[in-house]
Amino acid sequence: MRQERTRVAVVGAGPAGLVLAMLLAREGVDAVVVDHRTREEIEGTVRAGILEQGTVELLDACGAGERIGVDGVRHDGIGIRVDGTTHRVDLRAHTGRSVWLYPQHEVLRDLFAWHRDHRTDLRLGVSGVAVTDTGDDGAVLTFTGADGVAVELACEALAGCDGSRSVVRGAIPDRVRTDHFRALPFAWFGVLVEAPPSAKELVYASSERGFALISSRTPTLQRMYFQCDPAESTSDWSDARVLDELQARVGGVDGFGLVEGPVVARDVIPMRSYVCEPMRHRRVFLAGDAAHTVPPTGAKGLNLAVADVVLLARALTDLLVHRRGGAADRYATDAARRVWRTQQFSYRMTTMLHPQPGADPFDEQRRRAEVGHLVSSQRAAAELAEAYVGWPLPAVGNSGGPR
Repeated sequence: MRQERTRVAVVGAGPAGLVLAMLLAREGVDAVVVDHRTREEIEGTVRAGILEQGTVELLDACGAGERIGVDGVRHDGIGIRVDGTTHRVDLRAHTGRSVWLYPQHEVLRDLFAWHRDHRTDLRLGVSGVAVTDTGDDGAVLTFTGADGVAVELACEALAGCDGSRSVVRGAIPDRVRTDHFRALPFAWFGVLVEAPPSAKELVYASSERGFALISSRTPTLQRMYFQCDPAESTSDWSDARVLDELQARVGGVDGFGLVEGPVVARDVIPMRSYVCEPMRHRRVFLAGDAAHTVPPTGAKGLNLAVADVVLLARALTDLLVHRRGGAADRYATDAARRVWRTQQFSYRMTTMLHPQPGADPFDEQRRRAEVGHLVSSQRAAAELAEAYVGWPLPAVGNSGGPR
């Protein structure tokens, strides 16, 4: 087994891991990133693509956001469609900020290009990743590289950015870890449709038939969802039935309808909330989906991961370069504050817009009243807009690292 050392070992080459390694590199902190997937596999995963303005500003500051301004689409509002009528929430008017439609796989391509240009140490296509030792001064990670050579990697800090099935999370002992989990009683039936956009901005529709979301990926590929039973089978739905159901949920007196086309992909997405506490134990730190997941309704997953690693990069730089432990000691508490705030927003938006299966008339009328308040009150719309565009990230210094 080949023995190696690095300052920070990062497990996971998704948005959290790649942004963290980028911020550390800009601060002169050596890091090794490992992932069992190849670059092609990582870039080929099509995911939601709404970026908060803070995320865009961070990528721009680090030199990885140039294509967003060229290929991305700025959205200054969203549509909340209730019983066939669209009510626009003007994000920019309420907050002075916007969001950007830019698919996650394009973000990953930009980040990989940045790492290639800066010759950082990415180990992709590895296998057998395991945390074999943790202590107050570091940790040890073992894996087999794509070349078949076994590696024992000693590090001063270990960052688990390896998704909801995190290996690194298991290094936090059960006796000190609390797993908060909530599964909602419905799911999303998601489809990719080859068609031009049906609307200029995202449309969140709440109807008696259930929830629907009309989103976009590219000028010719649209992403649409409708509320379904978690046990729903995609094979039971023909293309015509899928499109008919979507049309029924968004149709109304104003004549709004979807531009239809071939359905090229479909899946059922569970609606779950999860938080691991604490997000740090000794020299093991968690970020992104390894530490938490949120329902996709508010488009917060990638953005929350970026917020995590901004804090984590600052904590690790403070700990390993300046030999000060304050930011590292506060990391779990500071990150959890935003995590729970985001959980509250995503959970509320989800339960507000989705009729609950089996809900009694009182609960359903209360839910409809909440939606009605949102679309009739400027203060309620402003509160939603503030959360939707995202709360500010810590400032980024001249070197591109957080300060």
